[in-house]
Amino acid sequence: MGLGGCIVLITVGAILTFATDWEMKGVNLDLVGLIMMVVGAIGLAIYSSVLKRRRSTHLSDGTAIVEERYRPID
Repeated sequence: MGLGGCIVLITVGAILTFATDWEMKGVNLDLVGLIMMVVGAIGLAIYSSVLKRRRSTHLSDGTAIVEERYRPID
């Protein structure tokens, strides 16, 4: 699940929890919305920690390797 999926889960969960008054037999939509928001927040935290780990690499002596990418001007 990427960043967009996490944001969509949080948004749809918030809409189900706070902005709807539907009632379905056997389904608590407030609880479903809360679960979706929690899963989206956990996914967002995992995604950001993986992204942070990808950005820099540290050598065993503590020196950081930073990779820069650029396109030459034609």
